[in-house]
Amino acid sequence: MIRRYGEVPVAGQRYRMRAGAYAILPRCGKLLLTYQSAPHNEIQLPGGGIDPGESPLIALHREVFEETGWRIAAPRKLGAFRRFVFMPEYDMWAEKLCHIYLARPVRPHGPPTEPGHMALWLAPEDAVLELYNEGDADFVHRACLVNGVI
Repeated sequence: MIRRYGEVPVAGQRYRMRAGAYAILPRCGKLLLTYQSAPHNEIQLPGGGIDPGESPLIALHREVFEETGWRIAAPRKLGAFRRFVFMPEYDMWAEKLCHIYLARPVRPHGPPTEPGHMALWLAPEDAVLELYNEGDADFVHRACLVNGVI
């Protein structure tokens, strides 16, 4: 069973499945995260939706690069969680299936190419407090603060 975080699904609301791949990216005692200014104003794990016909790992590399400008290596899946949300940028209600990976940020290739995104570095304990959604924060807490991957 995959754990659910966040809002309880709205009774009678139809949700569209939206799978995504997201990364915990430790380097030198900090985590590479992304700040999304519009439409959310949120700090998030870098990553996003898996496009039709795309594998989760290809999506992970693409999304991390688009949102941070960094290339990554050695992704290892940690688990997954679900959340039920309204996605204003797509004007849809979604059941997000979030696949979480641990990977190594290798090097930056420039600024993020995704509009409204900015790469930032936070200490894991700060990330747990600042991450927008509970699922991201719980995975960071367990990976970094409980299991000491940094």
